[in-house]
Amino acid sequence: MITGSWNYPTPIRFGPGRIAELGDACKELGMSAPLLLTDRGLLPLPITQRALDVLEGSGLRPILFGDVGGNPAGADVERGLAALRGGGCDGVVAFGGGSALDVGKAVALMAGQTRPLWDFEDVGDNHLRVDEEGMLPVVAVPTTSGTGSEVGRCSVIVNPDDRSAPGGRKIIVFHAKMLPGRVIADPELTVGLPPKITAAVGMDALAHNLEAYCAPGHHPMADGIAVEGIRLVAKSLHPAVYDGADVEARADMLIASTMGATAFQKGLGAIHSLSHPVGVALHAHHGLTNAVFMPYVLVHNRSAIEDRITRLAAYLRLADTSFDGFLKWVLDLREGIGIPHTSAALGFEEHHAAELAPAAAADPTAPTNPIPVTAADLEELYRKALAGEL
Repeated sequence: MITGSWNYPTPIRFGPGRIAELGDACKELGMSAPLLLTDRGLLPLPITQRALDVLEGSGLRPILFGDVGGNPAGADVERGLAALRGGGCDGVVAFGGGSALDVGKAVALMAGQTRPLWDFEDVGDNHLRVDEEGMLPVVAVPTTSGTGSEVGRCSVIVNPDDRSAPGGRKIIVFHAKMLPGRVIADPELTVGLPPKITAAVGMDALAHNLEAYCAPGHHPMADGIAVEGIRLVAKSLHPAVYDGADVEARADMLIASTMGATAFQKGLGAIHSLSHPVGVALHAHHGLTNAVFMPYVLVHNRSAIEDRITRLAAYLRLADTSFDGFLKWVLDLREGIGIPHTSAALGFEEHHAAELAPAAAADPTAPTNPIPVTAADLEELYRKALAGEL
């Protein structure tokens, strides 16, 4: 198994067993009493106890907080912040999937702020409102292979009081220094992740790489990272789903996830625009919603991305390197790992199309879709995904 230590886009320790270096990573950032923040599902599991043992064995004084839910809201951040302050913590170890990583970064941001979290939404120059001296360092430890939030400079948090969309709105909170100071990327922590979750988060990684690659704009570095990330997904997602103990496949998916979030600095698109409001309104898993909407958005964007997709298909060495050949590969991959073909499986109903389309059009990922999209376009895509019409 290949391991490595990289300094792009932040210092990353990658490879099996590297959770043993968690204490060293914390000390490098000046922590003595870190908040080990995780989600409710991971809280009782042995891997969380392993992280706690490593921190204590390194002479640190960790405080464990595990009250983070899926699709985290402002209340999750408030509870984490209370635990951090109550424990006198001087940094955060964000341990888990995207929810825990995003909440952990938001807690570290808010540690010394006097303004509310929503004042730092990624709009205009809101990031200038942040008191950088009030931020605490973060070590990110991903335990799934999808969001790539360990290398992100933002947190996606639901504001349930924002009534511009049913159930509230996902807010992107941003500051450049939210990028974790250290990452421990240990694929052994993802071993045994249930097949359905492995499939959903793996499709999330694919969506990030794919939308970044297709986003308009000239960014060859992001494109190069994205196509290799897609190759790793093509190689290893199916094996990871069907053999939870395949550490090599898990490693490929873990780095593909990190690569996706690195590449999507270039932009995302309508897969995410459609996905975000559905995740909030229907409490659906983000990776699964991305997986469901993916082929419908690909077909919608065909005229703008066909040349790119044929190059990508050639890189993947597909038997058919046309756009149709790539689309078939996506459909076959989804079917092979149990992703449903229509949004009905998410609980989506006919009335949701008109209700959620305005929020999808207002989502910050919409402007970088390869073809400009309106609320009417996105409503039509919602309806096609419900009917299964490609």
